[in-house]
Amino acid sequence: MEPMPTTYRHLYAQIYRFEHLLAAYRRARRGKRSRPDVAAFEFRYEDDLLRLSEELRDGTYQPGTYRRFTVTENGKRRVISAAPFRDRVVHHALCAIIEPIFEPRFIFDSYASRPGKGSHAALHRAQHFARGHRYALQMDVREFFPSVDHSILRGILARHIADPRILDLINRILAGGAPELRDTYTPVYFPGDDLFAINRPRGLPIGNQTSQFWANCLLHPLDMFIKQKLGCHGYVRYCDDLLLFANDTPTLHRWRAACITFAASLRLTLHEGRAQVVPVETGLPFLGWHVYPYRLRLKRRNVLAFARRYRRMRARYAAGRCTLDEIKTRIQGWLGHARQGHTLALRRSLLRKLLPKQRRAVQPRLPLPPQRKREPGGEGQ
Repeated sequence: MEPMPTTYRHLYAQIYRFEHLLAAYRRARRGKRSRPDVAAFEFRYEDDLLRLSEELRDGTYQPGTYRRFTVTENGKRRVISAAPFRDRVVHHALCAIIEPIFEPRFIFDSYASRPGKGSHAALHRAQHFARGHRYALQMDVREFFPSVDHSILRGILARHIADPRILDLINRILAGGAPELRDTYTPVYFPGDDLFAINRPRGLPIGNQTSQFWANCLLHPLDMFIKQKLGCHGYVRYCDDLLLFANDTPTLHRWRAACITFAASLRLTLHEGRAQVVPVETGLPFLGWHVYPYRLRLKRRNVLAFARRYRRMRARYAAGRCTLDEIKTRIQGWLGHARQGHTLALRRSLLRKLLPKQRRAVQPRLPLPPQRKREPGGEGQ
């Protein structure tokens, strides 16, 4: 942590500038213009942005109600909370102002929701460290997004943001999303807590632009602790998944205990049962892959999930419910992911079945027009 951090003031006036909101609106709608809420906003976007600018300028802006739904990815159930589109515009506008303040401070080996990073870069960085070390320690945070403590997060943000109106906007966004994951949080009491600690505001809705960025802000002190205090040079983090590398097991066991203690200072709990020290030759489960020093293999459940999706795609195509271009787009997306590892034989095996012939819809036959009666002596007689 910086002993005397640089603070930034007079940021809020940039938030409600029409040009700034317009750019945020264009980022928020990218790839989502066909959705009903986005299309409705786009129909009168200039008026909506002007109204939003006035609310932000006057301090009357209030976040709307989230739309909640559940998705299952790789066998894990997640509650996704979608903010109204106008709120997503505000999230993008806010992040565009405060992200450049924090981004240069993040460590190099943090890979989630950052420009030029991503899961594939994290995967190859983990393999790079696996080639140079004998052992690895894998850890993850228990119920990470539901357990994010708002007071701790605000303290971290306030180290560099001294604009009270920006902090007030952050508080409103945090308060608006607090109820979304309340039912998914398992109460944890930390040393020094009283019975009322369970009522501390906490939780970041999964799916918000701000949530991904604030997750990096909250875990940045842990990153610095691991890199600077523990002296771990082989370290990779993607969101709340952590990998630490070393050449001996006692060092990793010592780091494990230190990380558990430090995470508690952020009111976070690491999965102690999953935090195991293993040889890198046995393979490290990370981001849906098994990472070995000289090969990458997809997890079996990810392969089976794609096989099921491909089977459904073939059935939809045969029934005429989707086009060949839609099939190609989905397959190319998965192939781009699978090509990161040694999966040539796997890809050939999964895609060896050709697409069936598409059933064409039967066009209704139009009734023939009535024939004209020919007059006697007319043409053709």
